[in-house]
Amino acid sequence: MHYRTFAHVSDQPLQVEDNFKRASDFIRTAASNEAQLAVLPEYHLTSWVPDDPSFLDAASKWRTYLQRYQDLAKECNICIVPGTIVEQHTAEGIPPTKLSNVAYFIDNKGYILGRYVKNHLCKVGLLICWDLAFEEGFRELTSGGAKMIIIPTFWTLTDCSPAGLKRNPFAEAKFLDSILVSRAYENTSAIIFANAGGPSERGYAGLSQVTVPFIGALGRLGSSDEAMSLVDIDTTILDEAEENYKIRADLASADWHYDYTRGSTKEKL
Repeated sequence: MHYRTFAHVSDQPLQVEDNFKRASDFIRTAASNEAQLAVLPEYHLTSWVPDDPSFLDAASKWRTYLQRYQDLAKECNICIVPGTIVEQHTAEGIPPTKLSNVAYFIDNKGYILGRYVKNHLCKVGLLICWDLAFEEGFRELTSGGAKMIIIPTFWTLTDCSPAGLKRNPFAEAKFLDSILVSRAYENTSAIIFANAGGPSERGYAGLSQVTVPFIGALGRLGSSDEAMSLVDIDTTILDEAEENYKIRADLASADWHYDYTRGSTKEKL
């Protein structure tokens, strides 16, 4: 089976309608090129500026934009992971300050098939940003049958510590490029990484890409400039990788050496 997907990297802080319109244009272009799945970055509607006085107001509009993405998916006959959407939730008698950072998987009929993280949906899993650093989340999805793992992200070069930046100003780029390929091999999965873009002088990394076993990165966007990448994913490569590495077979085995990490009481030497 083949999937065509894309990664879009851009955001203008709190320009929600403008960001939505640009994302919609990219999605329509992708759909016209027979893409089946569109993936956007984390915080793509608002960027991450929680100290701005208008941030809460922008987050309060999440239902409107989620519905518009559902309508767009149906209109274009394309599945959409609209990055993450920052949601403001209120409860009676409580000030409206609770925020949630939520990822959705919307099918090509406009239905929401999954919300947030660690949902294996039609062999598709969702994680968000820093989850990338932890193999445990990927293992949960892989054990549940996911073969394609989508990661909307807001990751910058300046996320690195001063000590790390002193040694290598592009240390985070090195981290991302290496770990994304590793996760593909470790889980015999396709990893779809959609990162935010913006001015390089502000530390935006970009680097959205799809990684698969045997090959590594596909459609890698090497700069932080706004861009779209159309990538064909031939999922037979995932079956070939599993036949070679047998990761899933080992995970399912009754005598898997690391079974104790899943709460098993069996002692391993």
